[in-house]
Amino acid sequence: MEHQQSLENKSPPRIDNDTTQIFRTLRNIDLNLLTIFEAVYVHKGIVNAAKVLNITPSAISQSIQKLRGLFPDPLFIRKGQGVTPTAYATHLHEYISQGLESILGALDLTGSYDKQRILTIGTPPSVGALIMPAIYQAIKENYPQILVRNIAIIDTGNQLSQFQTDLIIDSHAQTMPALYSHTLFRDPLVLVCRHGHPILQQPVTLTLLKAYEYTLLTPDGSSHSSLHKRIHEMLPDRQVSFSSYNLFTIASLIGGSDLLGIMPRRFFSLFRQCWPLASIDFAPIQQEEVEFSLHYNKLSLRDPVLQGIIDVIRQAF
Repeated sequence: MEHQQSLENKSPPRIDNDTTQIFRTLRNIDLNLLTIFEAVYVHKGIVNAAKVLNITPSAISQSIQKLRGLFPDPLFIRKGQGVTPTAYATHLHEYISQGLESILGALDLTGSYDKQRILTIGTPPSVGALIMPAIYQAIKENYPQILVRNIAIIDTGNQLSQFQTDLIIDSHAQTMPALYSHTLFRDPLVLVCRHGHPILQQPVTLTLLKAYEYTLLTPDGSSHSSLHKRIHEMLPDRQVSFSSYNLFTIASLIGGSDLLGIMPRRFFSLFRQCWPLASIDFAPIQQEEVEFSLHYNKLSLRDPVLQGIIDVIRQAF
């Protein structure tokens, strides 16, 4: 009994069997035959279909014979100088025409500007919250057929080189030769605390700043190492008691504690609408900037629609 239950548990799910059967069935069908079927159906004759496909009428006739071997129906009946489809052929046409149209729409071989397609943009969560409203609006005004999908960044180089993502926007410098990058905007840093924080009641000095604990944003990669080094030189004895990869988490924590933190000004303006945040006037920090860039695969420029979207996003900033 236990052996039988073990075999049942190890049996593949039904969907795997169905998918395998689909592939086996399709392997036995020359999909070019479906194109020939559609040409004969639409142009109501073997000679006309041959002209459209630039092949001989004999090749068309042979293909129709092969199709008759696959389906339990003659498909086309001779009528005068042409042919007329059977009821079964009309039934097939409804499905085949939709399938071919969907394939052509997905391939978009002509770079058509009116084809619906999905644009995938990778961003960190906080960057997405800041910039995606403007990007979505700009894309919809110029490419209303585009569906925008925002995903997380896992590995910029691999995601773009393997075309898993169309575009990536973040603050990391990219040096891969296969990628292009364009700076969208630069944002000065700001020292942040909560509203009503005691530090706001006194003149800000280095001695005063050393008296408080700090948060630290820890992004992946090493592109911010020089900036972190400069901040450390400004605040050499800064005590970091909380670090996070997520700027939302840091903003929330600052808003409910006496911790201090550093973030780009545009993010501060966004987060202060959610949490009671205030800025601390400290010039050395405010003179530093973070650069946010748009990255994409160089080969993407072969796609006229994607190239146009890249231009639209750059103009939006």
